[in-house]
Amino acid sequence: MLSRKELLRSACRALYAGACAPFLLTHDDACTIMAAQPDSPFIKPARHWKKLAGGSVRCQLCPNECVISAGSRGACRVRMNLRGGLYTLVYGRLAAMHVDPIEKKPLYHVLPGSLAYSVATAGCNMWCTFCQNWQISQAAPEAIDAAFVPPGQLSANARSKRCPVIAYTYNEPSVQFEYLVDSARVARSRGIRPVIISNGYINDAPGRELLGVLDAVKIDLKAFTNSFYAKVCGGDLHNVLKTLERIKRNGTWLEIVVLVIPTLNDAPGEIREMTRWVRANLSPDVPMHFTRFHAMYRITNLPPTPVATLERCRTIAREEGIRYPYVGNVPGHRWENTYCHSCGKQIIRRSGFYHVTSSIRNGACPHCATRIPGVWA
Repeated sequence: MLSRKELLRSACRALYAGACAPFLLTHDDACTIMAAQPDSPFIKPARHWKKLAGGSVRCQLCPNECVISAGSRGACRVRMNLRGGLYTLVYGRLAAMHVDPIEKKPLYHVLPGSLAYSVATAGCNMWCTFCQNWQISQAAPEAIDAAFVPPGQLSANARSKRCPVIAYTYNEPSVQFEYLVDSARVARSRGIRPVIISNGYINDAPGRELLGVLDAVKIDLKAFTNSFYAKVCGGDLHNVLKTLERIKRNGTWLEIVVLVIPTLNDAPGEIREMTRWVRANLSPDVPMHFTRFHAMYRITNLPPTPVATLERCRTIAREEGIRYPYVGNVPGHRWENTYCHSCGKQIIRRSGFYHVTSSIRNGACPHCATRIPGVWA
């Protein structure tokens, strides 16, 4: 009969071969395994942290600023203090790899009709109670199956699938910061556009570094009140707004999604304040997607968002000067199409994610020659 030590060694080999054995592991076991495998391809020195007294470290990647004692992890579950240093446990440890339409992200003004090679690791620095990908975002890396994909191989995979875009999505991409930066840099060198689908919860220094390797960012602006962020997401609005302003200053293409949840963030006054802030502090050209909520994860007692509520949000956005507001997650709705902000004519027609027809020519409206903001080539 195998001893506990031998069982742990066996689990360790299975874990880092990509075949997880979570049923064998307690949290303490997982820490033992991680500490015993410093040469694992998944474990790499983390960036953006500092040493503290007593062997603890402070992670400085996101506003959580977790103080992590030896053998413990941060709130994201994927950054760990090993022997007084901070390490990422998800370097190239991809738990999801799919080919999606770019519209599914949604990024409506980035290469419409193209495909995005979409990847994710475990982990997130928030705990949104409505998360649609909670099985990986709220999981520890050893609890889910994954495969090791080196940075260069990620670009090769995307190219083999004829995807001009790599999208870091599903969980919060910034928690895999080191791999994201390395693999996005390789992607760009090979003519592939890296984009992230993010909650925007990242500190200034790593945020600026990340923007240096990205072609587009979609931020989920979850509400426009601090109370919502604190009670429903485990974050704060102020830091997300700082991220949005940083993206604007950097000149990186930005789109915003607002998941409109009945009774929680759908008040007309809040939507008006939000859209007014976007126009004043970012740009009237930032597309805003008001998308339909369906019961998910821990919020199962609310109905789907009425389409009329989404249409009202779009109307408010237009009244506040947003040029490209959309109604999302309502297939076939007229406001999932794109209309020129100058002449008002339809320039991109969408019927679901897979039927997209664009008449934009050289980044301009074919009817009035007005330049349309976005990434078109």
